[in-house]
Amino acid sequence: MTKTPSQRRVPESTRTKPGSPAEVAIPILVDLHGPKLHALASRLCGNASDADDMVQEVFLQAHRKWHTFKGDADPGTWLYAIAARSCKARTRRKGGIDRRMPALSQVMPWTDHAVADLGASPTSTIGRVIERESARAVHDAIVELPDNFRVPLVLKEMLELPLEEVGKALNLKPETVKTRVHRARLMLRKAILARRALPKKPAPAPTYEMRVCVDLLNAKLDAMDHGRDFPIGQKVVCERCRAVFAELDLAQNACARLAAGELPRALRDRVIRAMPRA
Repeated sequence: MTKTPSQRRVPESTRTKPGSPAEVAIPILVDLHGPKLHALASRLCGNASDADDMVQEVFLQAHRKWHTFKGDADPGTWLYAIAARSCKARTRRKGGIDRRMPALSQVMPWTDHAVADLGASPTSTIGRVIERESARAVHDAIVELPDNFRVPLVLKEMLELPLEEVGKALNLKPETVKTRVHRARLMLRKAILARRALPKKPAPAPTYEMRVCVDLLNAKLDAMDHGRDFPIGQKVVCERCRAVFAELDLAQNACARLAAGELPRALRDRVIRAMPRA
């Protein structure tokens, strides 16, 4: 079967480095980064038409501004920064940034009476239900997040950018990005737990006092920031915290799955055709 351009792995090579003509470099970047950029736009915009428009706008801006790319960042990160700014501009045009977010106490896991029952094999029927329901819950929750939480979360969890790179893209301090991403992760966990089709079991009683559990949760969130394993042995973590951590991992894995996909061929052709007029 013949692969479409977005399905081929195109070597970035020297053709996307500073000094390469935009007419050569940008179509390569469309094939390299278009699929993830389309997935990102779909979560940031909430509907297909706006997502398609955003993808086209990002690549046309990249075409116009290619001469400003100095090579001090990965071309993909440069594109994602353009996408983040484009999203913020769209939000302003639609009436400003929605800054509403549940209080931290509302998204913390301490008052839950149930936890997700994630013991099924991923290949079993129940395992497939868990994967499907978690992906739907995460998608719906991301769309509902306020922009100042949604954009950092999507850049961090779907594009897997370091906190520092997300901060550069959004002109925010890394600590601000970290705070927003942590809060958004806890909200995604709550959204997954609220899915009626997701198997659940009674929440185990915590073994430690609240302060210890808070410290363990913060350590878990910090480890997720850097793609590291949890630094504390599982024997130290109580059954309640282990269940919460598994739900956080489920939400993060769902974000990664949502980042996968293809750039629709019709959209790719539309973007390429628009470039000579940019």
